[in-house]
Amino acid sequence: MPVPEHANMSQSPPATGHDHPNLIRKLSASKKPLKEKVVLFYDALFKGEDPSVGNPNFWDEFFLLRVNAQFIEKEFDGLDGDQLMNLKEIINTLFYKCVKTLQSENHIRTANAIQTLMGLIRGMFKKSLPTGNYGFDVINILVGFDCAEARMQNLVECLHNFLTGEYPAILKNLSLKLLLSLVTATDNVSQNTMLEYIMINSVFEAIVQLLASPIGRQTHGHDAVLLLTILVQYRKYESANPYIVKLSILDDELALNGFAQVVSGALTEFNRLYHIKNSEPQGGFFSAITSMFYVMFIPLTVEDEPVGSMFVGEESSVEAVKANDSILLALYEAVHLNRNFITTLTHSHTPSTPATPPLSPTLPKPPTPDGSSGANPPTFDPNIVTEPASQPTNLLVTFIEYTSIVMQDTKDTTRFKNAKLCLIILTCITEDQYANSLMHDVNMNFRVPIHKLPMRHRKVKVDVRPPSRPLACALLDLMVEFVMSHMMKNLPMELYMQVLGVAHRVLCYQKRCRVRLQYGWKELWTVLINLLKFLMSNESHIMKKHNLFPLAIQVVNIFNLFITYGDTFLPSPSSYDELYYEIIRMHQVFDNLYSMALRYTTIDGEWKDSAAKLTNYLGNVRAIINHFTPKVDSYSSQHQLSSLTEEQVLEVVRGNYDTLTLKLQENLDQFERYSEKPKETAFFTQLVRSIISDVRKTTDVTSAEQQSILREFGTIS
Repeated sequence: MPVPEHANMSQSPPATGHDHPNLIRKLSASKKPLKEKVVLFYDALFKGEDPSVGNPNFWDEFFLLRVNAQFIEKEFDGLDGDQLMNLKEIINTLFYKCVKTLQSENHIRTANAIQTLMGLIRGMFKKSLPTGNYGFDVINILVGFDCAEARMQNLVECLHNFLTGEYPAILKNLSLKLLLSLVTATDNVSQNTMLEYIMINSVFEAIVQLLASPIGRQTHGHDAVLLLTILVQYRKYESANPYIVKLSILDDELALNGFAQVVSGALTEFNRLYHIKNSEPQGGFFSAITSMFYVMFIPLTVEDEPVGSMFVGEESSVEAVKANDSILLALYEAVHLNRNFITTLTHSHTPSTPATPPLSPTLPKPPTPDGSSGANPPTFDPNIVTEPASQPTNLLVTFIEYTSIVMQDTKDTTRFKNAKLCLIILTCITEDQYANSLMHDVNMNFRVPIHKLPMRHRKVKVDVRPPSRPLACALLDLMVEFVMSHMMKNLPMELYMQVLGVAHRVLCYQKRCRVRLQYGWKELWTVLINLLKFLMSNESHIMKKHNLFPLAIQVVNIFNLFITYGDTFLPSPSSYDELYYEIIRMHQVFDNLYSMALRYTTIDGEWKDSAAKLTNYLGNVRAIINHFTPKVDSYSSQHQLSSLTEEQVLEVVRGNYDTLTLKLQENLDQFERYSEKPKETAFFTQLVRSIISDVRKTTDVTSAEQQSILREFGTIS
């Protein structure tokens, strides 16, 4: 039941007009600057006084006053536990009056009631932050435990109506801010017991409606996606979360495409600014996109000057990357949970037109097991020049380009985690059969810029017009680029394992479906051999921090997949010959790798078992070397040649396949499917905490938004 309006409030003389007489006397006796009228009322309320006594119209008039939510939050700071409990009835009443006012037809009062609720919620939870007690006490003091279920149901229903009904955009914006304030009230979202009421009284349908609406998506899409993403995190490992269930079965094409457009818009802007700065002869990208970041994420007051040019250091460049964590987490949840989103991920559109497809789009069929849909190479006429703006694209194109940018520098924790999240998303995508079929479809070609890290041994030239190819080619290029550009003593082992895992999944799909992708496989083979060479050159340093054998095993097994099944998915017999040529040419690397692994098998230690596995997996590679090397030497002696050309070696290879004996190695096309729990639980828990902390800083109603409310509705100061 509702808390009585005047329950347990201290009595005071009747008021005349709108001012409490005690407040007037205090004000006249003070020499301090005059306070806002609403602040005087806040003072009274938080002192346990009842400004409404003797004035039946008080609350109607109270919610016409311009809100000072920050002052409400500060009032909580000055209270101890006993004082909070003594003010329970006052706070309950104020909360109740706010919820009741949401049903008012007066938008001024409604907007102010929402902002007041934000101040109450943020103030109460901020007060509980040091103790970490976010359970029943918070609910009891803030809402009143006996009536919390009814109060929160009314609150969520009102916000749902604002988001779905014909209401001004400002009210929808404030409603989303209030919900975001609630879901980000605690660093650990699963400790926020008040979210149980949002689990029971769902706002999922309101979010879906906003995303499906072109106007709603453009204005509120980012906050809507952010809200849904955080709600999905609530106790996701402990109990059934209705938002996870609903997101996993969502098949509304307009809403899914709206979701994709929100994600694509954020990543596209990041990529666009990189293009701009990368084409300039001086300066760096990360130092320059900070202006975009601060304009987007740090609210300006009316008196503020533009701040973009002030922040050009390393710290700000990290923040620019960190700002995308939430949008990447949203993309991850959509890819991870919703199979229908794969269609959206690869839906083709041009940048100048909306990415919303017709209600029944015609989609390409997955390739058949005989590989019929993957037999023809993509066509590309260099004489046809098309402006970049008209090139077809999709969210996956944008995301691959973004990943190529952000993975260039993974030395600091923020960029490392951002790159890791990108690779986890790619892992989920490459495990999906339908996603793979779309990425390998030769009828779906895209130009995907893969940005490369400048290195001492190469000059990076911006490819303004990359070739139009199936997306699988760009994905493999991305993996090759990472392996090539991250050979450093402080080896990012975890990222390397993810990168090779993505490449392995793509190869497994090609083997399983017999898809012959027209790709320059020699680049992949070369960079993998160089990686093995690097591991051995820096063995002592790397082994102090990591067990390098699992990484070496992954590399060798990729070669084994080519050796054993390459005839089913390599584009031509000559490609298979080139594979053997590379193994023979670089035989010293494999010989040294075997010797290193054999050495560790003779030493009792933690690496012994993994070293033994590596020696076993090297069996077929060594068989090829041991079989062909003497024949190459014999050919050289017979023809009295000190060195052989590539074609001469290939001639030897082609003529001696029949006598080569290889062992059939099992499970080369198998991999451990991705599972968030338990392996990545800690990673996502910390990521969500970081995102919540950042979002909490942006949920304040800014001065610009206050001005919009004034212009739209008008308020009394």
